[in-house]
Amino acid sequence: MTTAVIAGVGPGLGESVARRFAAEGCEIGLLARSGDYLDELAAELPTDAVGVATDLCDSTDVAAAFDRVRDELGPVDVLVNNASAASWTGLRDTSLDAFDRAYEVGPRADFLCSQAAVRDMLDEERPADERGGTVIFTGATTSVRGREGAVGFSMAKFGSRGLAESMARELGPEGVHVAHVVIDGGILGPEVKTDTPEEYLDPDAIADNYWHLVQQDRSAWTLELDLRPHVENF
Repeated sequence: MTTAVIAGVGPGLGESVARRFAAEGCEIGLLARSGDYLDELAAELPTDAVGVATDLCDSTDVAAAFDRVRDELGPVDVLVNNASAASWTGLRDTSLDAFDRAYEVGPRADFLCSQAAVRDMLDEERPADERGGTVIFTGATTSVRGREGAVGFSMAKFGSRGLAESMARELGPEGVHVAHVVIDGGILGPEVKTDTPEEYLDPDAIADNYWHLVQQDRSAWTLELDLRPHVENF
């Protein structure tokens, strides 16, 4: 049984990924700050799932969350780093606290979660044919092109992309597939009110692509995947 952890789950992409992976038979660990929401989502999934209220900025919290997932579901095979938090402000209007938080919820949390998951994936106590796994990073347009008026978000997404690329080169030869996904456009979610939904990415369609990354043969792994609506300018 495959155990997948989604770090940063809300009623949008994170939930879509959880539902898609569970539909494929994965057991699901859900990590985010909102414990009640996670418990409700875990109860709705068709496979075993556990929601763990987690401050992804806190290394002790992250370690405890992964311990609980291991205890209840088993070692981690798939990790989706999906958390981000940043104010949409420029250099002169961004506080140090806001800048630090963008880093802490972004690349720092990605680092903490990736370390915890990869320890499981490459644990020498696991049979050799069960070692390996997949780590997916949710990126953005600003992962590859700094956005005016978004210094914290741009910094954080650039940092996560660099982390993903470095990890891919280190861990690929050991059987861990690391992929970074550029989400080039807005994601349609319950909070989005629009008359032009075709201008947005469908979170369920993104989740389909994430599952494809998990299923790829190691002879043709994707390092970076760009996803955008068909009407998006790029």
